[in-house]
Amino acid sequence: MREILSVVTYLFVWFVCQRVLDIQSGLNKLIISLGAAILVYIVVALRERSQNNKEE
Repeated sequence: MREILSVVTYLFVWFVCQRVLDIQSGLNKLIISLGAAILVYIVVALRERSQNNKEE
């Protein structure tokens, strides 16, 4: 689940950077979208971990 959500986030942020924000630099788009995808991955992992700790 985390991986799929991260890929979707990466693609969505890349699209937003390209179409909405009109960022032309590929490196900037890459850094922004990868950062967002990694952040989403970490947030989902922390939520899953806290839910697993509550169950135990």
